[in-house]
Amino acid sequence: MAVIAFTQEMATLGSDVAMGVCEALGLQMVRHEVGDVVAGRMHVKKSLIRRLREGKAGPFERWTADEKSISIFTAEEIYDLAVKGNVLVRGWGATMLLRSVPHVPCVRVCAPMELRIQRLMKRLETDDEKLARHEIEVDDHARASRMSEHFGVHWGDPTLYDLTLNTERIPVPTCVDMVVGLARSAPFQETPESRQHLGDLALASKARAALKANPATADIIVHVEANAGRILLRGIVANDREHALCHEVVGALAGPAGVEDELTTMSGRMKTFPQQPRQ
Repeated sequence: MAVIAFTQEMATLGSDVAMGVCEALGLQMVRHEVGDVVAGRMHVKKSLIRRLREGKAGPFERWTADEKSISIFTAEEIYDLAVKGNVLVRGWGATMLLRSVPHVPCVRVCAPMELRIQRLMKRLETDDEKLARHEIEVDDHARASRMSEHFGVHWGDPTLYDLTLNTERIPVPTCVDMVVGLARSAPFQETPESRQHLGDLALASKARAALKANPATADIIVHVEANAGRILLRGIVANDREHALCHEVVGALAGPAGVEDELTTMSGRMKTFPQQPRQ
């Protein structure tokens, strides 16, 4: 099942490229829907998540925003969409979250600033070049800040993407053909191994989200991984109660492979919680 991670700069015609790719491959295109799910998980207004993502939130909103929760619940939704397949995800760090999955192409669409300004002015039906430039700069800064904060990378680094398309030189139909060709090429076909890797990323992300969503474990910081369907917990917790709570929350998600619990209490004593056999 095809999955494409897609990012674009404002006013690059990236949305047209994404739409053309989805029509050609029969994919669902997801963008704002991710933020709506995250808002629901956090019990906040959808508009708040959008303003934060666009760099337009006020000082008080930024101060009160739980960026860690936004990151955790965003990752959970992105991985869930990718596991279901037949989807193109625009933005939301999808190109970084899915970059290690061999069958997922990571695509970026860009264009020179001056051309983007002219395109945005046309879209907004204005001759105010200063306004258009400001809107683009705010959006670029917000994207770059998120990528740096959440992933420690420079958003414009071309090595982060499998394909970078400059719509000043490449027409939209040609861009579409290039992305479709990449998605259909042999290196980007799903294999049992790449499917398992994606499944493990999704499982670990779901476990992190479950810990964050549960009031009893929301503030406990532990390291979560998954390998071949088995969840691994590592880190230090304050006491036996926190230890048991983390294991209980994550254990509810574990499949037959179970949970490998390497959590340690502050006293330094290792506790082992063997996975109960399923009936």
